[in-house]
Amino acid sequence: MAELPGDELCSAAARGDLQRVRGLLQDGASADARNRFNRTALQVGAEVMKLGVPGIAEALLHKGADPNLKDPTGFVVLHDAAREGFADTVRTLLLLGADANARDGQGNLPVHLAAMEGHVEVVACLLEHTDSTLAQNRQGHTAYDLARAHKREDVVKWMEENTRA
Repeated sequence: MAELPGDELCSAAARGDLQRVRGLLQDGASADARNRFNRTALQVGAEVMKLGVPGIAEALLHKGADPNLKDPTGFVVLHDAAREGFADTVRTLLLLGADANARDGQGNLPVHLAAMEGHVEVVACLLEHTDSTLAQNRQGHTAYDLARAHKREDVVKWMEENTRA
């Protein structure tokens, strides 16, 4: 299979090789080039960002990567970071243009996924950037509903104390 323009950049991002990512971008690689799996370096690099290393995201976003491109599964990078509970990455993505109101294929906002997984700090951060704490997914559930259903008591308590859940 022929290598696509985004393959090398995506590989460097997936390895967490910030120096190589920066070099490829400096040499003219498109920050939103897709690899053979139809994913961008920002999407592939999300795995590295989940480890709390937002430098890859920063380099790509500063070179024009779109943080709101959906991957083949319908997620934006912010969904992944929120679901995994990586607050530093969530903050970086929001600061550099990620849409906290992006919906996945099930109508979930990133805050729905963070609440469902029990990530209080991420929920708090995202709720500063969402349209409403009452946003519902396609099943009619709010982030609060999902936190309760999944027994994420810390999130439930925080939302009861800090929002109109």
